Amino acid sequence: MNEIILLKLGELVLKGLNRHTFEEKLMSNARRRLPAYGRFKVYTKQSITYVEPLEPECDMDGAFEAMKKIFGAVGVCRCRVCEKDKDKMLSAVREFLAPQLEAAKTFKVECKRSDKTFPLNSIQLAQYLGGELDELYPHLTADMHHPDLTVYVEVRDDAAFVHGNTEPGAGGLPVGMGGRAVSLLSGGIDSPVASWMMAKRGVALEMVHFFSYPYTSEEAKQKVLELARLLTPWTGRLVVHVVPFTAIQEELRRSCPEELFTILMRRFMMRISAQVAHRVGAEALITGESLGQVASQTMEAMHCTGAVTDLPIFRPVVGMDKEEIVRISRRINTFETSILPYEDCCTVFTPKHPKLKPTLKQCREAEAKLDIEGLVNAAVDGIERVRIGWGDD
Repeated sequence: MNEIILLKLGELVLKGLNRHTFEEKLMSNARRRLPAYGRFKVYTKQSITYVEPLEPECDMDGAFEAMKKIFGAVGVCRCRVCEKDKDKMLSAVREFLAPQLEAAKTFKVECKRSDKTFPLNSIQLAQYLGGELDELYPHLTADMHHPDLTVYVEVRDDAAFVHGNTEPGAGGLPVGMGGRAVSLLSGGIDSPVASWMMAKRGVALEMVHFFSYPYTSEEAKQKVLELARLLTPWTGRLVVHVVPFTAIQEELRRSCPEELFTILMRRFMMRISAQVAHRVGAEALITGESLGQVASQTMEAMHCTGAVTDLPIFRPVVGMDKEEIVRISRRINTFETSILPYEDCCTVFTPKHPKLKPTLKQCREAEAKLDIEGLVNAAVDGIERVRIGWGDD
């Protein structure tokens, strides 16, 4: 074993007596992502999760990229494993970090000694390695504040680990530790970002998409399934519940005031999503609503849509502007798919003058003539469930 991947734990280390539960979930999530890249052993010691290849054929590049998307790890690095000997550590630094050492202009060495039986303390080891590297690489200048390259050496119980700059991990909490929720996934920019943000807080997701054929096309549906696939490197496997929504929209158009159409439509979405949540054991709903972004996302409108269910409704992007949401969507690789020009059901029957400040009384009066239970049950009974595994093409 010459190379290993280290996952630096973030807020998990602040957990109390249940910390091991978070660590076990992180390791379990990591193990599920790794088989595509070979056989690996995953274990945690001293606040570090180790991803150790068990065969030379392991795809370390692919595994490293996958581990950067595991929620719960704040930093990820590839490192060289060597004996706990200062000269062996120096050799490992020179071999493993050769390209970085040649490219950098400034550097520093940081050492951590977890094994207190090692004869040099952290400062002494850093001074030794820094001095040797300074002589061996005349083009390098020591910089303790803003170096191009930081050489990290960690002396742990089993071995010493050498690595360069740690790359950012996904952060947050391991998926599955925050409960389960149903996320309303449209074809837009906001809902995939909202889903990702809640997964980052450890929430396992079930996705619901409302499909209005023939007003929305098969391409629009496939676009949403692709968005779900793009989320799976972060969220793990997903089930997308595709809800037939045409009959409800047509009934609303026939029977209800046009100005209330959008808000009534969203009330039905919440009712159906709540039914799905009860079926799959989810405890909350997630939407991509951003306050004031469109007519259906005023404070009054959100109050009306949320009033049809007693489940908590999480709106993680509610206080963000579009630029902030787009920035995250680019980071998680959903933006280009979200902007593909396929219609979704929310835009099919958009009223010319939607009501900005609807009241519950107005909504209930408009719905009084509808068979709400029958419409909801028919939609739920017609759901198509699409399973999307991590890495599906």
